[in-house]
Amino acid sequence: GTYFSPGLGACGEKSSSKDLIVAVGHERFDDYPGATSNPNDNPICGKKITAHYGSKSVTVKVVDRCTGCSKNDLDFSPTAFSKLAAESKGRIDITWEYS
Repeated sequence: GTYFSPGLGACGEKSSSKDLIVAVGHERFDDYPGATSNPNDNPICGKKITAHYGSKSVTVKVVDRCTGCSKNDLDFSPTAFSKLAAESKGRIDITWEYS
């Protein structure tokens, strides 16, 4: 897990750093069942994911595609990341599942 500065995401939705949102790895985004050439229509958009780090967890909404991420990586808004760990950690080993 990492974090980024959100804006207009691949799902066509504007988000801020305070929103509980996430970008999924580009391979997962592009290969999601029902995905087409229009990322705004990707069925993964709006899906809820619960991520875990140690004893902490956060539920986030998929709004973006992360080009620098591997398939199972998640890139959180700063607020979502901070519910799991201090931003100073930068990168954390998480587990996650669709909620």
